Amino acid sequence: MNKIITLQKITQVIKSVHNTGKSIVLVGGCFDILHIGHIKFLEEAKKTGDILLVLLESDPKVKKLKGKNRPYFTQKERAQVIASLLYTDYVILLPEINQDRDYERLVMQLKPDIIAVTENDPLLKKKKHQADVAGSRLKTVPFIKTFSSSRLAKILGME
Repeated sequence: MNKIITLQKITQVIKSVHNTGKSIVLVGGCFDILHIGHIKFLEEAKKTGDILLVLLESDPKVKKLKGKNRPYFTQKERAQVIASLLYTDYVILLPEINQDRDYERLVMQLKPDIIAVTENDPLLKKKKHQADVAGSRLKTVPFIKTFSSSRLAKILGME
């Protein structure tokens, strides 16, 4: 089974998952320099449901969010790393999305049962709204404060 999937194909997967009565958990992120904080987040998110979908931001979006020297790894490379993890069921390669309403439309299309976020997510209010609109539950998972890709990049002299 290929865990890396397009938006078009994930809709079919979601229908079949919902038909089995299993729950879908949705998370999203850049996941540029994978670290233990990411792993723990995905592990905890997976515990909240049956099938974990990871929305993976595009390279232009990562550059916009993280800075001109990012991403260090292409979206396809990041997807391969995330897909290799035990907790991940599917990785969805996102096109560049810049508007809140486009994320909202996407979440409504996917109709996850649960949207998992870290407790310090800067987009928490927006994700809560997306969950409300899609009829999903928002679950917060603990944030491991000592880990961040940006901090790691600075320590390694990459930024």
